[in-house]
Amino acid sequence: MANIRSAKKRIRQSAKRTAINRNRIGRIRTFIKKVEAAITAGDREGARGAFQLAQPEIMRGVTRGVLHRNTAARRLSRLNARIKAL
Repeated sequence: MANIRSAKKRIRQSAKRTAINRNRIGRIRTFIKKVEAAITAGDREGARGAFQLAQPEIMRGVTRGVLHRNTAARRLSRLNARIKAL
């Protein structure tokens, strides 16, 4: 356990930031799962609608530093390709 005051503060800050980032990642995963569920069901319009909602959420993750830019682009590209294949 840290004894120095600045180290204690850093532990508190990193715990708070970790909780926020996990929440953001969870939101992104939820949106992706909704798109994948619609794709699995074969619902093209539902998948498109879910994709339209998921896209800004994923890009927001990039802006907030939770996801890497290329990772987000790859996920969006693969989801879009799967929707087009329906």
